Amino acid sequence: MMTVDSSVWIDFFLNRSTPQTATLCALMEGNEDQLVVLDLVLMEVLRGFAHDHEWRLARDAFANLPLATAGGEAVALRAADLYRQQRRRGITIRSPIDLMVAAWCLEHGCALVHADRDFHGIDGLAGVL
Repeated sequence: MMTVDSSVWIDFFLNRSTPQTATLCALMEGNEDQLVVLDLVLMEVLRGFAHDHEWRLARDAFANLPLATAGGEAVALRAADLYRQQRRRGITIRSPIDLMVAAWCLEHGCALVHADRDFHGIDGLAGVL
């Protein structure tokens, strides 16, 4: 199972060719059963569309993908602990959403496709950089 961070989805919708968007395209072309979208990532991506037409196209792209809730007590506690661990290492994770995504991935044994430095150095996070 894999999930994709908003950093990659945004590049995807902007038609940027990166190793991460290539991985996303491969997941969407026949491996959709391996892909799960987190609700926080869905919100983070869709909030950025200024035009209704583009928003609808993006929403349609997400419509057939499985959606998971990235919350709950266990995930929230793990996210807080991740933040504290990284701060002790001198690293500040800038986004609470990134903390929740990382914690959800750790709690569910899910790999993460990302292009965001906030995920670098998180112990146990299996990712595709």
